[in-house]
Amino acid sequence: MALEARTLTLHGQEIRLREYLPSTRDTTGEPLVLLHGISGSGQTWIPLLEHFERTGFGRHVLVPDLPGHGDSGSPRADYGLGAMASVVRDILALTGNHHATIAGHSLGGGIAMQFAYQFPEMCARLVLVGSAGLGPQVTAVLRATALPGAKATLAAAVNPVTVAIARGIAAAGRGLGGKLAPETRELTRHLSSLSDAGRRRAFLFIARSLIDLRGQRASAVDKLYLAEQVPTLMIWGAHDPLIPVEHGRKTAELLPGSRLTVFENAKHFPHVADPARFGAELERFLDETEPARLTLEEVVEILVRASEAANEVENRAKAVKKVPEKLSPGPHLRRA
Repeated sequence: MALEARTLTLHGQEIRLREYLPSTRDTTGEPLVLLHGISGSGQTWIPLLEHFERTGFGRHVLVPDLPGHGDSGSPRADYGLGAMASVVRDILALTGNHHATIAGHSLGGGIAMQFAYQFPEMCARLVLVGSAGLGPQVTAVLRATALPGAKATLAAAVNPVTVAIARGIAAAGRGLGGKLAPETRELTRHLSSLSDAGRRRAFLFIARSLIDLRGQRASAVDKLYLAEQVPTLMIWGAHDPLIPVEHGRKTAELLPGSRLTVFENAKHFPHVADPARFGAELERFLDETEPARLTLEEVVEILVRASEAANEVENRAKAVKKVPEKLSPGPHLRRA
């Protein structure tokens, strides 16, 4: 596979970047950026990249390990959505790209939407895969990170010793003919990454900044109107236990021009469960849509129109309240 890996130095910190380079000499269209989810890494996209190589996918693909994840550095830093979106912008700049389709899984979907909000002129399309940030519901495991003592509990549950024990049990199971499903292996890989103290710190920072005991606090729903001109594809697993597919369905209603594809036999990792179908859906979407070319001036115009419309609705509501109610004749009123 034409897959290269290198390390970028970004603001003094190391960022691991995988790049898929088409086998054909000429690439087509703007590059595709693939963003992983919380506690994951760019490795989650390897099955899709292998599919691209088999089918001759003609686009340049950038697959970073986000800060605090994979082989990138884990500094004591800001891991919020805005900071992560800025990292994606800087990676594009360092690789000589100014316009890209941004695809994100889970947390990566939230970062993709934040990127489109912060840097609309750089966002050609959005692909949201089991995306965070589209509704409050989320698994109780992630809500529990808001509890006191979560840091110590996580360190006791996931550390080099417990991970080694789990791997030994898994190896014994394979020796007896057992086999984990692709999505289960991927989830296990995500969890195992938390045995590293730096990855664990980043995980807790991100989870607590976005989620409390009631669910996801961060939401892009009120800003979706800004993405109406950006072609958007959503892909969800019908049996996603972490972020329910209903979030995708509701978002599709709010974005009439968007596309939603539900994988009936997938959970939270549809790109791992069926990379061939995922790749086909993605390629079809790229082929059938024109990339957005928004300017900052156009975004400002959209914001102004939305603000004026909201003010008009508010003023009408106030005017209705000021109209005095007419008293109807009753027993307490006597005619002169």
